[in-house]
Amino acid sequence: MPKSIIIAIDGPAASGKGTLSKRIAAELGLAHLDTGSLYRAVGVAVLRAGKDPADAAVAAQVARALRPEDGILADPELRSDEAAQAASKVAVVPEVRSALLDFQRTFAAVPPAGAPGAVLDGRDIGTVVCPDAAAKLFVTASVEVRAERRLKELRERGIPAIPSDVLEDMKARDARDSQRAVAPLKPADDAFVLDTSAMNPEQAFAAALAYIGSKTGLGPKR
Repeated sequence: MPKSIIIAIDGPAASGKGTLSKRIAAELGLAHLDTGSLYRAVGVAVLRAGKDPADAAVAAQVARALRPEDGILADPELRSDEAAQAASKVAVVPEVRSALLDFQRTFAAVPPAGAPGAVLDGRDIGTVVCPDAAAKLFVTASVEVRAERRLKELRERGIPAIPSDVLEDMKARDARDSQRAVAPLKPADDAFVLDTSAMNPEQAFAAALAYIGSKTGLGPKR
C-alpha cells in the first residue's frame, strides 16, 4: 500500500486554517479532518446518551468508539455553545486525548474512502500528531485581524458581540493554547508560517498550495 501523503495545518483560533484546509483537501483530492471537531463530537455523543461529559469513564468509552464514518463528525450541532462546553470537559480526560490521538494518526495513515492522503488541521498536528507530515503549515494572523474575523462570523450567525470583548477573549484563548503544559500551540520547527493578516482568501490559498506543491509534488486534481 502506498504511503499516505499527510498535510498538517495548525494555527490559532480564527486564523482561517479550517476553511483553508477543507479547500486544500478538495483541490488535491485528499481526505480532511478538523481535529477540533473530534472533542466536540465526543462531548455531544455523551450528552445524547444522557450522560455527563465530565464523567471520565463514559467520555473515554465514547472516544474509543468514534469512527471516521460516523455521521456525528459532520453534525451542525458540533458548532453549538453546548458542544463547545462539553468538549472542554472531555478534553481534559487523558484517556480521551489518547483515544483521539490514535484516531487522528489512523485517519492520517489510512485515509477513508481510499484517498491517497489527508489534510489534518488543529493545534498540534505538525508537532505531536503527525510530526513526520510531508508538509506542515502554521496559519496565523494578528490577534486584531483574527478578532475582526470572529466578530464578523458571530454577527453573520446572528449572535450579538462587543468588539472589545471578542478581542480580549481571543487574547485569552491564545494565552491558554500557547502556555498549556500538554501539546502547546506553536509552529513545528520545519513548518511554513503563513501569515494571512494582509491576505484575502485567494492569496492565502495560492500561497498554501504553492508550498504544499514544493514539498509533495501534488497539484490540483481538476
